[in-house]
Amino acid sequence: KLASLALQPVITPELVQGRVHLKCSYSPAPPEPPVHFRVLWSRLSSPGKREQIQQETTLQPFSYMEMDGANLRLGDTVICTVTAFRRGSPEQQSLPEDSKGFYAGIKFLPESLEIAEDGKEHVLTVLSTVPIACPGQHDPCKITLQLSTEDLGKSSQVPGPPDIILSACQVDLLPGLCSGNSCAAARVTVMAVTDFAQDGNRVSRLHARPAAARDVLWRAYTPRDVKVTVRDLPTGNCYSFTDPHIITFDGWRYDSHKIGTFLLSRSESRAFEVHVRQWDCGGHRSTTACNCGVAAR
Repeated sequence: KLASLALQPVITPELVQGRVHLKCSYSPAPPEPPVHFRVLWSRLSSPGKREQIQQETTLQPFSYMEMDGANLRLGDTVICTVTAFRRGSPEQQSLPEDSKGFYAGIKFLPESLEIAEDGKEHVLTVLSTVPIACPGQHDPCKITLQLSTEDLGKSSQVPGPPDIILSACQVDLLPGLCSGNSCAAARVTVMAVTDFAQDGNRVSRLHARPAAARDVLWRAYTPRDVKVTVRDLPTGNCYSFTDPHIITFDGWRYDSHKIGTFLLSRSESRAFEVHVRQWDCGGHRSTTACNCGVAAR
């Protein structure tokens, strides 16, 4: 009968006396006769490989493991394996059942972004899968993440403008009730820089680093980066040059020899406008106008 038990272990995060713990819960055994549980905690050290952390035998339908920053750290994917058996009858034991892997740390949703140079903002949610502990009475009860971007398409020796911009340089994760896979969450918007350059698709990374964390659990933790692919869009060009020859966005060519200030270009969809000023540069011999000034908004 023990071989057919459906224990269904599940890992949930909890604060116990102000410290972060993971709790492995499983279906309680029948009251008669008493059944013991063997709970094995392990982490994924590499794909398909597990590293054992702790093992205990208990009568309780749950087991706790503290995230102390040494045996169990942020960034670990944790699994609990539960086996039920009757003491004195080791042959009467259930098949070991694994929980789903629980990732303890910071997650970004979505985990990667593909955006275009179209001026649109994209919401990125940053959440903690473990509760935020309050270190002390005089310490701020939050985790501050410092955000930065890195453009992988440009040489680090030749700094240039970033390919993406963020709505904030940092976000605060505040304590709250754990619900679903989130114990604290914040939002930041990401937008591609419209650089008017035909530079192809570029890849950037968004870094998040805990800032001045007093909790040893957070101090040595580096969350996974977010990959942001910026899709290049074709850019329009128009020209006004010398005395002045004009080429429009769609390739039409003509000359303008008038003196004065003129509207060269205006967008109907955004606040973008260019004025040009032309003066008499031909003197007494001929009437010729040349560009002498430009104003752009």
